[in-house]
Amino acid sequence: MTVYAHRFTGKIALVTGGSRGIGAAIVRRLAKEGAAVAFTYSAAADQAQALARDIAAEGGRALAIKADSKVIQDIEQAVVTTVEHFGALNILVNNAGVLGMGTVDEFSVEALDDMYAINVRATYVAAKAASGYLKRGDRIISIGSVSGQRAGFAGASAYSMTKAAIGGMIRGLALDFAARGITVNNIQPGPTATDMNPADAPYIDQVIGLVPLGRLGTPDEIASLAAYLASDEASFVTGASLTADGGFLA
Repeated sequence: MTVYAHRFTGKIALVTGGSRGIGAAIVRRLAKEGAAVAFTYSAAADQAQALARDIAAEGGRALAIKADSKVIQDIEQAVVTTVEHFGALNILVNNAGVLGMGTVDEFSVEALDDMYAINVRATYVAAKAASGYLKRGDRIISIGSVSGQRAGFAGASAYSMTKAAIGGMIRGLALDFAARGITVNNIQPGPTATDMNPADAPYIDQVIGLVPLGRLGTPDEIASLAAYLASDEASFVTGASLTADGGFLA
């Protein structure tokens, strides 16, 4: 992992769902490169506070904010709290998400509504809430999934729908923000080793069999792409859905 030590010095970031997995890797990466990072968590308070302490121990600045991404007011308040605590907001990473699987005859509409609220609506609400604080050169990044383009398995229809919606949304948001010089992009990870997709899961060999590189991705690999999109190097990239998937979509 190549780290640019001072690339984000003076920048303020908010990462939703940042206490574990890909979100935590993004929090660590942005903090390591100089950003002050707020991040939300919904339940694992001890884990979230431990991450904030780890970053502080390394000389960084981090703030854990309890927020339920299903609750509009929680998302809006997380943006406000970030600005109140750090004084600005320059990088918004919409990472919070849930994975629900089930064929159409067994996956309930209520479960679909919950997943939509977290995976899709929360992304829109966060961008809307951040809009009043972002300025030219700032960034919005969403974490989607290759499942938005390839379901891969029976039972993935609802989850795939939510991730496909992210790809469409960021294209529209990119146009909304373009005149202000703010970029909006989507990262589509392939199968990645996280606690939602553990490397020892009974189905994991089947998943790896769909990846031409023959392995799962790591959260740090996804975080490196997020850091690129947050940087000045990506100033001409907007409305894009970029994959890091080991060839899953090839």
